Amino acid sequence: MAAPKKGRRPAGGQSRPGRALALILIAMVALTGGMFWSGHTTPRLGIDLAGGTSITLKAKADPGQESAVNETNMNTAVDIIERRVNGLGVSEAEVQTQGRENIIVNIPRGTNEKQAREQVGTTAQLYFRPVLGVTNGAPEAAPSATPSGSASPKPSATPSAPTAGEKSSATPSATASTQGRALTEALKAPSPTPTGSASPSSSATPKATGTPQATPTPDPATAALEQKFAALNCLDPKQRTAAGQGVKPDQPTVACGEDAPGVWSKYLLGPAEVDGRDVDDAKGVFDQQRGMWIVTMDFTDGGSKKFQSITGKLSQQADPQNRFAIVLDGEVVSAPSVRQTLSASAEISGNFNQESAQDLGNILSYGALPLSFQTQSVDTVTAALGGDQLEAGLIAGAIGLGLVVLYLVVYYRGLSLVAILSLGVSALLTYVIMSLLGPAIGFALNLPAVCGAIVAIGITADSFIVYFERIRDELREGRTLRPAVERAWPRARRTILVSDFVSFLAAAVLFIVTVGKVQGFAFTLGLTTLLDIVVVFLFTKPVMTLLARTKFFGNGHPWSGLDPKRLGAKPPLRRTRRTTAPAGPVDPKEA
Repeated sequence: MAAPKKGRRPAGGQSRPGRALALILIAMVALTGGMFWSGHTTPRLGIDLAGGTSITLKAKADPGQESAVNETNMNTAVDIIERRVNGLGVSEAEVQTQGRENIIVNIPRGTNEKQAREQVGTTAQLYFRPVLGVTNGAPEAAPSATPSGSASPKPSATPSAPTAGEKSSATPSATASTQGRALTEALKAPSPTPTGSASPSSSATPKATGTPQATPTPDPATAALEQKFAALNCLDPKQRTAAGQGVKPDQPTVACGEDAPGVWSKYLLGPAEVDGRDVDDAKGVFDQQRGMWIVTMDFTDGGSKKFQSITGKLSQQADPQNRFAIVLDGEVVSAPSVRQTLSASAEISGNFNQESAQDLGNILSYGALPLSFQTQSVDTVTAALGGDQLEAGLIAGAIGLGLVVLYLVVYYRGLSLVAILSLGVSALLTYVIMSLLGPAIGFALNLPAVCGAIVAIGITADSFIVYFERIRDELREGRTLRPAVERAWPRARRTILVSDFVSFLAAAVLFIVTVGKVQGFAFTLGLTTLLDIVVVFLFTKPVMTLLARTKFFGNGHPWSGLDPKRLGAKPPLRRTRRTTAPAGPVDPKEA
């Protein structure tokens, strides 16, 4: 078999178009099947299309603490606000920073605007409260009933001195009556002053074990709180949010805490002994010696005295009354046990991973942030207005697509079929991917994103036109369709890649330097630009290769859009052999 000549290569650059078509078909089927399997068959709509409330908050630092408005503190504030919004039972809310000092909170329709504004616009309240009693999150039949199956609140998080991180093995054993006695004495006993450790006898919370004493007659406030604790259902998001609202720090309260995803406990808590302003620093760190993640806390001078006082008392109690609850915005985020008196610093150790340790560290640090937020604006978008905007955007897209298709049909005739099919494939991939990105990364289709999709129609059609015109140029040079399709592809491919790279670069820069809704436009533009390359390479080019083998297109039918006569093709160039003229004069007779 003769070896191919050096420098010769197939003109087409794609000898097996069936493989490319099979690859994109498999991708389309897999993505579409994943969309239906996930149950998200429509793109998630942004607040401007679905309606809702948009709140803009501006960070304000305390005097002399201007440097506190930084990226780390703003991200921590975003985490806290997200917890608040989730506490309202809101799904698919968006909380993100805008610029250096603004936070945008977009809450979909169906949420009380006044309540949402109050929740996200106030400073987070962080308190350390002693635990008087704990049981599972379901409501009790009667206040005097003994709770069954008492849950161990956050059993993996146990505070200790920095040199000791061993986890407590005690389990809750307090009954409702014990909790009632503890609450009664907590109400009667004065709050401990932050002056050193107190003896067990001065504790505001008696031991859960020992000789039963006569139960004092509770006053109406105590009885009401006991009844509220018994009736509290922490499985209900509305009751969880309202549990500790309107309670002053120096008053006992009830609260809910999540031990594991979907597993809740309810707590009977004493007056706050330490608040978030007493925390100087907190962070999640990895202990190399013990090979585990822990949370370290450092207190201010005043906070260390208060913390020493309360831990000195709690360390003398039995579980669960040796616990202190870390309460953020009325919800218990952790309830570790105390095994010894602590003062200026402490650590919480247990079954943490990196994420949970850092999350708790951020929550504890937020109490020390010298930040407050002012509500700059509250914009309400009605569902009717959002629907009108979506309808107008879809109409504009349909008109734009219709004009592009009309132009292709009039100018390219049969060749327009390839462009229309390619546009259909691109539209299908865009729709499916947008539907999947909603639950995957929280992508929401807003009005600017719709505009980006409309602009992408022209970008995608431009790629087809570049390729078609390259093929026509080859036909005008006198070549037949099959070699014209293959010879036109390398030059068209280079032009398409350069054009799409410029569009994608512009979209990437726009996405990085802008915030908010403009990012939706940039994201959609970048996504459709990438899909344009995929469709042109894996669909448009292979289809043209196959159509070039048919009579309708290969023979240049007048309605194919590739008729050589209509294109003004030149006749095929043929080489002729030149004869060498004899040297010297030529005899006229011989000529």
